[in-house]
Order: sequence, then C-alpha cells, then structure tokens
Amino acid sequence: MIRSWNDNWEQLSAYFEYTAPIRKLIYTTNAVEGFHRQVRKVTKTKGAFTNDMALLKLVYLATRRIEKKWNSPLQNWGLVVQQLAIKFEGRLELDLATNKTTG
Repeated sequence: MIRSWNDNWEQLSAYFEYTAPIRKLIYTTNAVEGFHRQVRKVTKTKGAFTNDMALLKLVYLATRRIEKKWNSPLQNWGLVVQQLAIKFEGRLELDLATNKTTG
C-alpha cells in the first residue's frame, strides 16, 4: 500500500489542491456509490426474493425514495461554485446575479 501511495502521489495529492469546501463536496457526493449503498441497505435485509420482479419492485421503490434527496441544495454551494469558477477560469461561467452556472 505504501509503495502504491508513493508511486501515485501526484494523482492522489491533486485532491488536496482544492479548498476545504470543494473537498467536502467531492468526498460526500459520489452519487453512484451513494445510490448503490442505499439500494444495498434496502435489499440486504431481505433473505430471498420470490422472483426477479419482486427485487425489481423493491429497487424501484427504493430509487423513488432516494431520488427525493437529489433535489436537496448542496451545502455552501455559493462559495463552492465561485471557487470552482476561479480555479477553472473560462470553463465555468457564472451569472453572478443568480449565482447559477450557464452554458
């Protein structure tokens, strides 16, 4: 593990070039892993499914519940988006009147 860490330090350390609010956003918003974790939490408590459709229905209902959280505003988004606009100048355009991204 230490050798791998040393061999890949340049790629690993890129994460630390971001400010703390951006790092928190990166760390806490891996949507695919979060979705998988929540679906697994629902399905692992069931011993067995009578058929594939029973599993599909459970995953569908879990997805409906999970997607309600996707509309939640991100913590410190105003600060984060401004910092990203500075770091990636020219790649992210902001409408400062509304604090929304364009393009």
